[in-house]
Amino acid sequence: MTIYKDHPLKIYNSLSNEKEIFTPIQDGHVGMYVCGPTVYSNVHLGNVRTFLSFDIIYRYLLHLGYKVRYVRNITDVGHLVDDADSGEDKIAKRARLEQLEPMEIVQRYTVDFHDILQKFNLLPPSIEPTATGHMIEQINVIQNIIDKGYAYESNGSVYFDVAKYSEDYDYGVLSHRDLIHTLDNSRPLDGQSDKRNEQDFALWKRADPHHIMRWPSPWSDGFPGWHTECTTMSTKYLGQRFDIHGGGMDLKFPHHECEIAQGEASTGHAPVNYWLHANMLTLNGKKMSKSSGNNILPDEILAGDNPVLSKAFSASVTRFFMLQTHYRSIMDFSNEAILAAEKGYDRLMKAINSLSKLEPGNRSTLDIAGWEAKCYEALDDDFNTPILISHLFEGVTYINQLKDKTAILSATDLEHFNKGISTFVFDVLGLEMRSGVYDSYAEKLDGTIKLLIEIRNKVRADRNFTLSDQIRNRLAELAIKLNDSKEETTFNY
Repeated sequence: MTIYKDHPLKIYNSLSNEKEIFTPIQDGHVGMYVCGPTVYSNVHLGNVRTFLSFDIIYRYLLHLGYKVRYVRNITDVGHLVDDADSGEDKIAKRARLEQLEPMEIVQRYTVDFHDILQKFNLLPPSIEPTATGHMIEQINVIQNIIDKGYAYESNGSVYFDVAKYSEDYDYGVLSHRDLIHTLDNSRPLDGQSDKRNEQDFALWKRADPHHIMRWPSPWSDGFPGWHTECTTMSTKYLGQRFDIHGGGMDLKFPHHECEIAQGEASTGHAPVNYWLHANMLTLNGKKMSKSSGNNILPDEILAGDNPVLSKAFSASVTRFFMLQTHYRSIMDFSNEAILAAEKGYDRLMKAINSLSKLEPGNRSTLDIAGWEAKCYEALDDDFNTPILISHLFEGVTYINQLKDKTAILSATDLEHFNKGISTFVFDVLGLEMRSGVYDSYAEKLDGTIKLLIEIRNKVRADRNFTLSDQIRNRLAELAIKLNDSKEETTFNY
């Protein structure tokens, strides 16, 4: 189904710091690249949040009928400690600490990455290239930039000449930093560095004798710079100019800024039309940090094996929790917040589970077309999942009205509503319902409430109105409303 022409999608472009109407380079097709993990440790919850954000974007583009080529790389070499141009490679450092070969580290944590994302029901990308599998292409990109005059070789390493580049282009266009002023007020480095200026960044690094991960090149045995990898793999599979580049907010500078510089230096034009960035995740209001102990891993949530948690939570509940915050906003994780999300998730799933059992009427008293339009409007506005979720709970209210017969839907509208809410919840948001759980759970809960109603009717007959009111009020606190009439007492959530 192709419906993207009916939905003018607006996305927030970090280049302009504004929402823009999305117009792909090729009608009906989208090329999207997202910076993947550096596989030297277990994937953390902040990583999952970022990749989940782009999973929603991927899912919605597919739902609209676009043909999407989604490329997400694996960085398995060349990512130095503290993202600097000197120091030790993160993978090599972990290999040394664990006394393993670097590629054993890569394999172990790539498997962990895939396992975690599968648990959280993220769709796999169209292509998942690795840096080590594209060494020849990276060397060719570097040579091209040298040939264009924007890079230089120094002592076996190759550096991007930011000052030279800034004569022709705007270094800082993405991060909106006044880097030209910084260049004008900095002095060339002395002989202690291979760089001409401190702003220059490595395209290729000569490997020290002890460095394990190394490849031959025209300049030295060494390894590519981190920025070089993404420029090479994105343009190889998406072309010299493509639609969307995404990643975490922390990658905007220097990583994505350097990608733009490399692309323009190599081709003469900007490589990407829309830059999208997901914001950070905090824990109990503070930045996550392993050293401080303020940290939580995805598997710890699933097992409940962390001091901040009162219990275990399913991957789908955790996913639902994350989607309640817009991808560009900071999200704070806490036990109280995910407990509240679990209640909302259960309420949503129980309502959807009961929808298929409802009988249609001969007309409709609910505006299903208007409700669906609001759901699309939320997603069309920069993939606003919190607003979408609020509309889904409006749909839950509709279901409760249908259950207690205060509203009716025709057969056509009931089928359309059932299909629509299922599409938004399961296809676009990627939530999952465990088979049979909510059937049993709902039946037991309904039976318990009916038993309480019977007890309340008995105490009312005995004129014990204090206890009768107490039962009604306690149920109301649990979002269960009793409806008294002359004939009977009914309830709804």
